[in-house]
Amino acid sequence: MNTLPNGLRPREKLLSHGVQSLTDIELLALLLRSGRPGMSVLHLADALIQRFRGLAGLLHASAHELQTTPGLGPAKSAELVAVMELSRRCLEEPLRTGQVMQDPASVGRYVQAHLGRRPHEVFAVMFVDSQHRLLHMEEMFRGTLTQASVYPREVVLRALQIGAAAVVLAHNHPSGCREPSQADWHLTDQLHHALRLVDVQVLDHLVVTAEHWTSLRQQGWQPGRQASS
Repeated sequence: MNTLPNGLRPREKLLSHGVQSLTDIELLALLLRSGRPGMSVLHLADALIQRFRGLAGLLHASAHELQTTPGLGPAKSAELVAVMELSRRCLEEPLRTGQVMQDPASVGRYVQAHLGRRPHEVFAVMFVDSQHRLLHMEEMFRGTLTQASVYPREVVLRALQIGAAAVVLAHNHPSGCREPSQADWHLTDQLHHALRLVDVQVLDHLVVTAEHWTSLRQQGWQPGRQASS
């Protein structure tokens, strides 16, 4: 970093032109502070972003996974994990204090940050209280690249354990296809019928990719009526 002109160093660039002027690589380099023998901090930051398929991938990397990258020891790995956890909590905070359905975009971004770049399909449930405030989000099922096995009974039991009044369902499409499949519509209805037996409401079902999110409710899903796609 010291070999770069002052105007190109991330810290000086941030102070002179604002944080928005920095690239993802430069922001990450600021956190890392130093590289390793034979690799500058900027190249190390670039290697990390490439390895974890972007910042969203880094968001889910464990300290152990980070330490397998040459140049990252326990201290740097712990700092990165802490920063990424703060980012998750920032996305989560408004959902815990306000009604999740008042701002679908915030819900979409939150779920996308958690699931959007997973290489395999993950089905998650956001459990909310009677005021539609987030209580807990849980990844409940994992599948292959194309299909996840979801068991309604387990979702019902977990909702009862948590004391949820309603849920938002979510899963990712690793293929990058943003459109819900017929199976997604069917699963939404299936879970709706199972959960209503214990007086838990399905508010929505989100399908997310690395770049997009789609709400089945916004596409016409209503409890008890499957929309055509």
